[in-house]
Amino acid sequence: MRRIGFLLACVLGLPNPACAIAATKPAQTEAPAKDRDEDHRWESRTWQPPPGLKQIPLWPDGAPDMQDVPRVPERIEIADTPDALEGRTSEAAWDVTAPTLTVFPPKGRNTGVAIVVFPGGGFKAVVVTKQGTEICRWIASKGMTCILSKYRVPKSNHYWDRDCRCAVTPKIPRALQDAQRTIRLVRSKAREWNIDPNKIGAMGFSAGGYLVAQTSNIFKPAYRPIDAVDKISSRPDFAIAFYPGHLCRAGATLDPGIRVTKKTPPTFLLQAWDDPVDEICNSTVYARALDAAGVPAEVHLFAKGGHAFALRKSEHPVVAAWPSLVENWLKEIGVL
Repeated sequence: MRRIGFLLACVLGLPNPACAIAATKPAQTEAPAKDRDEDHRWESRTWQPPPGLKQIPLWPDGAPDMQDVPRVPERIEIADTPDALEGRTSEAAWDVTAPTLTVFPPKGRNTGVAIVVFPGGGFKAVVVTKQGTEICRWIASKGMTCILSKYRVPKSNHYWDRDCRCAVTPKIPRALQDAQRTIRLVRSKAREWNIDPNKIGAMGFSAGGYLVAQTSNIFKPAYRPIDAVDKISSRPDFAIAFYPGHLCRAGATLDPGIRVTKKTPPTFLLQAWDDPVDEICNSTVYARALDAAGVPAEVHLFAKGGHAFALRKSEHPVVAAWPSLVENWLKEIGVL
């Protein structure tokens, strides 16, 4: 992800001309500039899902490998976004140290399919509305169970460090630990939640797309197993990545930590050529690796669409097109 620098306002959906030049700015680890105060506010609290939904801690005794992590209270950035699919605001969770999953039950006929959603946020924040709850509402409307992941941030996976102006891979990938644990926990609850344990997929956006690629190829636990849940497979049965980041490294090569094999699940990739945050190389280099390994993949590259479009209204056709493309692909591979 050589163009990791972006204003979180772009991801949240704030109308900001700076989004068009986000790729020229280094990533920020603190709150956005004060000149955005009229569009957003901050609250010191733990993110809570919409009423009536079940939120579950990932780890029974707290997340692992937190000895050297500052215990800063979680805070929520609330942006005024009139184009939100529900209400007029969007939220992002910062300083997450207690990761959770939230279950969105299927609407209508239960297909038995479940999709774990990993929102984006550059491993600085977790964009829980635009790339989380809104996506899960759509998934649930198709008769699938959606599980929204709120993983640990910041600096919990490959990220841009503004001090050294360089990309850093932390020794402990805490976001990957949470992603693996989430998939295992969902599979352990398959009977209770009326899920087919062989139809559990992963969907990710931007940084979340990187978690999709990691969980699709890294099956060994990234943490010391703690209970029976960790004996269950964390491999998703299918994978969907939208405008992924972090995959394309120096020389347009694939992240060396991603080793694609025939065990990699069928994969759906979608991105826009004019993405100002994550270069198109992130999708193309991964697509080539999937092809070389003989992994079934469907790849859609749109001329225009920018970054972080999710399901919000757009002048570009990519937003209107991708839901039906995903649904048809799931039917094609025998999931739906």
